[in-house]
Amino acid sequence: MKKKIKNISIAGFSILVLVVIFSFSIDTEKEESIKNYEPTKKTKVAYFASGCFWCVEAIFESVNGVEEAISGYAGGNTLNPTYQKIGTGTTGHAETVAVYYNPNKVTFKTLVTVFFGSHNPTTVNGQHPDYGTQYRSIAFYETDQEKQIIESAIKNLNETVYQGKIATEVAKLKKFYKAEDYHQDFERRNPNQGYVKAVSIPRLNRFKKKFPELLKEEH
Repeated sequence: MKKKIKNISIAGFSILVLVVIFSFSIDTEKEESIKNYEPTKKTKVAYFASGCFWCVEAIFESVNGVEEAISGYAGGNTLNPTYQKIGTGTTGHAETVAVYYNPNKVTFKTLVTVFFGSHNPTTVNGQHPDYGTQYRSIAFYETDQEKQIIESAIKNLNETVYQGKIATEVAKLKKFYKAEDYHQDFERRNPNQGYVKAVSIPRLNRFKKKFPELLKEEH
């Protein structure tokens, strides 16, 4: 009996080691991809929040001219927010994606079009099925020109589509905090995860169907 228990313990320990190694390899893969990404002098960054950042990151990464999209937090005042902290809805931060793009291939105006065209901007504090201030819609700007482009898009959409119901915040970016490594490229790395299958992938596919002309060739 003792020998059997010992064998089971060894087997269990082996499985645990394999799980840890597998988990580490996934996180390390993304960590290295971020470290190896080096924006050129021409690269610019835009910041958007429109619900779960797993979904938003995947959408922007499918757009031609976007070099990298990184999930994180912005819009609040709490220093060094974590996923657990912003989940309480008390930090003021929203799940946000930093979009690194080549302005010679895609404009900020087009990215704003992607932003408004890939979520419901009339929903206050959330995108179905996620609700709370951390999932609110925010278009961030760093220059007056970017602010004007965002406000112009809102004005046009309010008049032509949403009858003045857009709830998107227009906010000057204060600071962007990169999210934990396991959130990066989450949809791509976890295609069979429940939320990804039920929410993220369908949202990405709706965007692709709506804007096929904006997609990278591999998409």
